[in-house]
Amino acid sequence: MEDLKYTALNKVHIDLGAKMVPFAGYNMPLQYSGLTEEHNAVRNSVGMFDVSHMGEFIIKGSKALDLIQKISTNDASVLVPGKIQYSCMPNGRGGIVDDLLIYMLSENTYMLVVNASNIQKDWDWIQSQNTFGAEMQDISDRTSLLAIQGPKAVEALQSLTDINLADMKYYTFEKGKFAGFDNVLISATGYTGSGGFEIYFENEYAEKIWNAIMEAGRGVGIMPAGLGARDTLRLEKGFCLYGNDIDDNTSPIEAGLGWVTKFTKDFVDAKLFKEQKEKGVARKLVAFIMLDRGIPRKDYDLCDVDENIIGKVTSGTSSPTLKNGIGLAYVATEHAKVGTEIYLSVRGKQLKAQIVKPPFV
Repeated sequence: MEDLKYTALNKVHIDLGAKMVPFAGYNMPLQYSGLTEEHNAVRNSVGMFDVSHMGEFIIKGSKALDLIQKISTNDASVLVPGKIQYSCMPNGRGGIVDDLLIYMLSENTYMLVVNASNIQKDWDWIQSQNTFGAEMQDISDRTSLLAIQGPKAVEALQSLTDINLADMKYYTFEKGKFAGFDNVLISATGYTGSGGFEIYFENEYAEKIWNAIMEAGRGVGIMPAGLGARDTLRLEKGFCLYGNDIDDNTSPIEAGLGWVTKFTKDFVDAKLFKEQKEKGVARKLVAFIMLDRGIPRKDYDLCDVDENIIGKVTSGTSSPTLKNGIGLAYVATEHAKVGTEIYLSVRGKQLKAQIVKPPFV
């Protein structure tokens, strides 16, 4: 426990009775009132997550875009200030260093938002590719991040800012005054598929902003939510989780991330990924739903009707919305067609499942 890092809201979570667990080197809330209750709050009204463990890097200078174009698969040249892009970083060996968000803050200044477990690895990788002399700054340790997610997020937050939240388009952001604090970045993004915002600010404002949001959202039943619900929410939408569904040994083409892999520019591994896109890949990430009763878990085998192993589960859970087992898995391409019946191998039993088109919900 000594080596764990703490977000600026650690005491708030403990005072709220959260069940705390180590995650990506941080002491993080797994749940407060209960996973299902928190999950349903986000789907039906609004929930708030502390995701301050995420990493934030500033890349700036006249060659900032050149560096970003080299390390990322998406085409960041289409960004304008106030716009955000989802992308991934190839590792030079056909795998993925991380997936990330790229924010264009202003001319020649960008913010990259990376996964907590990869902060050091990502920093080292980007630095190793920075032959352009772009200026790099790691602001992760001083930045707090809250995700306010759900269909009533606008109602919960609007009284705290003059920015017109209802008019903000998905994957855009604005900076302004929020809960009385200046220079807060409000982003129309999230990892739940239920709409909402992610809010970035300095650590010292964290408790006051958390409390202000809880107070402002009381009328719409805002609820603090933990990592447990964050995982079930993202899985119902078929969103990839780094370390499970994508990693250093998966390519974006295998992972269904061809839509953020643009061959209009040169980047690390571009030639290899273009070849994969043209010739096809041996395995694909698919979504599947259980037909028999059972909950898929990471690393469970998937089999064909003759019990030949055809793939492996990367993420699985019991969906609180569907009240059914769902999962993501890499399977041999010939078994990847939507509608294909497959079998989940659980303690020697073969449970029937079917490949479906994501999202589940």
